[in-house]
Amino acid sequence: MSGARKPVRLASAGPGERTVCPLGVCDGSGWVLGPEDVARPCDCREGRLKRRRARGVASAIPARYRGVSLDRPPISEMATDPSRAPVFEAVREFAAEISDRLDAGRGLWLMGDVGTGKTSLAMLVSKSALEAGRTVAIYSLPRLLARIRRTYDADSGEDSYLDFFERLTSVDLLHVDDLGAEKRSDWVLEQLYAIVDERYESQRAIVVTTNLDQAALETQIGPRTVSRLLEICGDPLPLFGEDLRYRVA
Repeated sequence: MSGARKPVRLASAGPGERTVCPLGVCDGSGWVLGPEDVARPCDCREGRLKRRRARGVASAIPARYRGVSLDRPPISEMATDPSRAPVFEAVREFAAEISDRLDAGRGLWLMGDVGTGKTSLAMLVSKSALEAGRTVAIYSLPRLLARIRRTYDADSGEDSYLDFFERLTSVDLLHVDDLGAEKRSDWVLEQLYAIVDERYESQRAIVVTTNLDQAALETQIGPRTVSRLLEICGDPLPLFGEDLRYRVA
């Protein structure tokens, strides 16, 4: 019997996973049937595998920041503020080139006073990455360290330390808010260096926010970790001035 061959589903998607190829190439399985019934991986397969590996990390934009946009306060107000406009422009360019920046393992380091818009700008970057179909892990530093501590509890039913570490270091973008906010200890220094160093070695991007300047951050989390952050993110982007939270309230 002649005629076009019907698409053959070679593997089913996981529970709740989309079964439509985002590229419109395969049947949603991640495989394409070629000549002589030989299957080859679809270009969408790598992205699907990344998303599966990323399960178990916090990847959702917090409710407060789901509406972040270049066109809405507080971010829109930065464009007209001479002291913050350069940082606004740097973040705008990063978000516009998100896939290229993540592929290159580049990041951002936002530093400055409380309420100056650091977290909003960082969430804008993470939102852009998610919209581009990239994998993201979003944590405040205290929450991240608490999550790591839970991996030591064998009865918690959660990932082991090594499983969680692998997920955390393999996502396309790691977003850490309030870096330096945790009380300094040898354990904290060890955890932070291990995470940042692994992402540096594997050329994976990080976006961080901190209220501390570079010297104070070195004291708090160690010069080795700060050195790696400089390699990944470049120089800190400084944000100073009045608290935007009060202005937009």
